[in-house]
Amino acid sequence: MTQVETRLPNFMIIGGMKCATSTLHDQLAEQPGFFMSTPKEPNYFSNDEVFANGESWYNQLFSDAKDAELVGESSTHYTKFPTYPQTLDRLESHGLGRCKFIYVIRHPLDRLVSHYIHEWSQGVISSDIEKALETNPELIDYSRYYFQLNHYLQRFDASQLMVVYFERLSSQSQKELERICQFLGYSGEPVWDDNMERKNVSAQRIRKFPFYDLVVESKLMTSLRRNLVPRQLRDAVKAKLTMNKRPELSAQTRAKLETIFNEDLAELGKLVGTELNCTNFKDLAKNGPAPDLV
Repeated sequence: MTQVETRLPNFMIIGGMKCATSTLHDQLAEQPGFFMSTPKEPNYFSNDEVFANGESWYNQLFSDAKDAELVGESSTHYTKFPTYPQTLDRLESHGLGRCKFIYVIRHPLDRLVSHYIHEWSQGVISSDIEKALETNPELIDYSRYYFQLNHYLQRFDASQLMVVYFERLSSQSQKELERICQFLGYSGEPVWDDNMERKNVSAQRIRKFPFYDLVVESKLMTSLRRNLVPRQLRDAVKAKLTMNKRPELSAQTRAKLETIFNEDLAELGKLVGTELNCTNFKDLAKNGPAPDLV
């Protein structure tokens, strides 16, 4: 019996973290002719423990994609340098050197704050945001978009890379989806689903704790809580575990970060043909020219 060759990704959404990559992944999965991986983020080429599963494990993620026009996955860990330094070596060794890569970015300070909220809610970070910046340099590094993208530019042709602004994707969703699909060589007519729930919104986060899934996610425990624990007590406990207010950076810290990010954005701006900095980023992202690597 002849074995049918498994399709592998011909494109990847490589980040950035907290930039609506989950939403874009799901929107592309809705388009006829697309096959998007489950899980959305295999993190195969970045994470040692996942890479140890071997090529057959990764390949089988796409075993049902044989008839698909375009096949993709979306791992934000692929733009988390220097945390995962072997990502590109592994990707190329897997024969994916001709992939196309989509990198979604947002205002670097907004991304940083959302990243902090995510890590706080997962119990990874317990300190306030000012202290966290001292002990978690990745909060800054993952918002240095040129620094991240340059790793790819050293290995791949610029024509294989696409930059997408989160702000434009949010405000001009249909137009941006069309631009993305054109970059990927899609022959269909994509349609953005406005009714699709936005994923991973960093608001009203409840901090994870031991046995969180059992206590919070379990239907049985939810029923017991509602019937046996007074609402006032439940609300008081929830309030202690919930970040209701988005954390704010001090003026001094914000100025320091803007200096770092402005230097990085200046280099990114040279690539996309637009002068970029923290002050003009949101306006240009929404209303300026679409970022095309030059």
